[in-house]
Amino acid sequence: MERLLADVVMATHFGYLAYLVVGGFLAWRWRRAIYPHLAAVAWALGIVLVGFPCPLTSIERRVRDEAGDFGFIDRYLEEVVYPEEFTTVLRLAVAAVVTVAYLGWFQRRGSRTESADRVNPHAVLRSK
Repeated sequence: MERLLADVVMATHFGYLAYLVVGGFLAWRWRRAIYPHLAAVAWALGIVLVGFPCPLTSIERRVRDEAGDFGFIDRYLEEVVYPEEFTTVLRLAVAAVVTVAYLGWFQRRGSRTESADRVNPHAVLRSK
């Protein structure tokens, strides 16, 4: 049972990390998706910059210890995907991807407003 719970937490953890990377791009299509992504980014910044503990890592490590197994971060990220000495580089790469996603989101948001104003010239007058 502990292993199943740990696998569910691991899948959730992986989903969060994937959403952290691509969530800003999802907001290009669904504008309101930016708000949960901002929360995900804020939490990630809190973990990296302030040192907040990651609840998913803590839960998974505890459950994996009870099951006598390794955790998601230990097994899949730090040993397989990238060596531990590249943690800073990977974090900077994620920050760069999120920045590009947000820049694109702002650009698309601005172009939608401009195109709406061109379609309805009275919209400019009403918004001012």
